[in-house]
Amino acid sequence: MATITECRSALSRLSDNLARADGDARGAAAFDRTLSCHLTDLDTTFTGRLVDGRIEVQDTVAGPPPGKAQIRLRMTGDDLVAMVDGELNFAKAWASGRVGLEAGFRDLLRLRSLL
Repeated sequence: MATITECRSALSRLSDNLARADGDARGAAAFDRTLSCHLTDLDTTFTGRLVDGRIEVQDTVAGPPPGKAQIRLRMTGDDLVAMVDGELNFAKAWASGRVGLEAGFRDLLRLRSLL
């Protein structure tokens, strides 16, 4: 089982990947939204913002998200690490319910090129 430190590191790597993206992916990530990532197996939530193509983690809290972020992710810590490492396809995991993503319709449309 992935640790909180490993998951935080995975989010940092994901942020770096988004910052290096170009074309449609860069445009999809280059907006300002609140973000939460709830790790169900660790019962921990990272909260922060997606700003200009980077994920800025602002807090780590025990339990589910304390508020409703504009983009909300839900998964296990192992799935987060596997996705960032390229071992788990986000679209397939989302379609099967293994990973949860909630966002407004416009945000989902912009994020689809990242998936």
